[in-house]
Amino acid sequence: MIVDGILPYARKLIASHITTKSIVVDATCGNGNDTLFLANQVTDGEVYAFDIQENAINNAKEKTKTFNHIHYYQTGHENAASIISKNHHYIDATIFNLGYLPKGDKKITTNPSTTIKAIESLFEITQKNGIIVLVVYPGHPEGQVESNEVMEFVKSIDQQTAHVLHYQFINQKNNPPYIIAIEKR
Repeated sequence: MIVDGILPYARKLIASHITTKSIVVDATCGNGNDTLFLANQVTDGEVYAFDIQENAINNAKEKTKTFNHIHYYQTGHENAASIISKNHHYIDATIFNLGYLPKGDKKITTNPSTTIKAIESLFEITQKNGIIVLVVYPGHPEGQVESNEVMEFVKSIDQQTAHVLHYQFINQKNNPPYIIAIEKR
């Protein structure tokens, strides 16, 4: 057995819950890597990509300029469900990469209150057997705070409502990233 790294495993989880016709969300589109992955997976579906930074939206648009089934919104992920629900009654999968924009301003980070609000509202429109995958980066001060609060929140999710997975390498230094996956029952 070969153990998947954090990002490959996050994508494997998403891929196992979607089809080419799925409605999917990149809640933190950053530099567009997950947006591109999703666009390639759901060729007959739709991708919704969110970020608060104009630079991130522009980076993602540049990386995905050959696709026409991606909807970009420069707003926080806590607004995603209300935007998506205007067009769709459900989604199949969401991915978050928490923290700050790589090669961007490290003072601009995701935060626990808006992340938890986004998880709650996106979970509401996630169809049964759909998934929300969070890649959590506790290796910086704001990330550690967010990690702690998000972890406490997901631990409180009723097991009759969702399966919650925690995937982490425990022998790596410097608070390595990890995955939380929430599969709706």
